[in-house]
Amino acid sequence: MLVVPAAQAQVAQGSPQTGLPVVALTAGIHVIRAEIASTEDTRRLGLMHRQSLPDNNGMLFIFEQPEVQCFWMRNTPLPLSIAFIADDGAIVNMADMAPQTDTPHCSAQPVRYALEMAQGWFESHGIAAGLRLGGLP
Repeated sequence: MLVVPAAQAQVAQGSPQTGLPVVALTAGIHVIRAEIASTEDTRRLGLMHRQSLPDNNGMLFIFEQPEVQCFWMRNTPLPLSIAFIADDGAIVNMADMAPQTDTPHCSAQPVRYALEMAQGWFESHGIAAGLRLGGLP
């Protein structure tokens, strides 16, 4: 019998992952409800196959150590914005990502965190590089 990790099974089925832990982050006066992707499998699946993303919700990717992190949008139908975040919570750089593309979007320096939100969320809430997020695990 072949045992497939849950995240891999969800990718094979084309369904979004569910049941991830959630953390409340702060960005200035704004509170973000972020699902946590902290394992190789959960980071690989990310927000793939999601058809919608509620207001102020996103996904926080946590890596074991700071490295240049790169993301693409394969199997992701939602346009997203990503913020790459240093250990001290400071946003290093940001990028808008088009749906269903393999174009890489990378951090400008080594980071352990990346936060994906609906495209335009950061801009519409006045969030820019240099701002520090609170509540990082």
